[in-house]
Amino acid sequence: MGAAYFYHLTRSPLERSLPMLLGKAREAGWRVALRGRDPARLRRLDDLLWEGAPESFLPHGLWDGPAPQDQPILLLPETAHAANAPDCLMAIDGAQISAAEVEASARVCIIFDGNDPAAVEAARGQWKAITKQGATAQYWSEEGGGWEMKAQS
Repeated sequence: MGAAYFYHLTRSPLERSLPMLLGKAREAGWRVALRGRDPARLRRLDDLLWEGAPESFLPHGLWDGPAPQDQPILLLPETAHAANAPDCLMAIDGAQISAAEVEASARVCIIFDGNDPAAVEAARGQWKAITKQGATAQYWSEEGGGWEMKAQS
């Protein structure tokens, strides 16, 4: 049974925080599905991950690329199936996560932009929805310069 970790980005953009979070998930030995709402944004993130430093390369692929089931990190839109059997599900840009997915995963990460009021409101709605159904959740903020847990349910 997993937990949902809400990551409130206030200092770093997604493009800088995401590789770190993906790297931590891979260090834990988890296969990851990164769920987003916009396929074009997922393709830009795919490019970003390919452009990273060779020593910190994160093996990954897109849902519509070759052998999605073999990808350690799979980037996919909400409408696609996570063919890579992920242990960790990450959601960006308001992509929805269910309490059942939280319970079925080792970890769920909901990453949202604290400088976007709509994103903050969407994350609050997700927190309420999944905790109301009994899922465990933690709220993490980078406000003080490092990641700090601010709330738990």
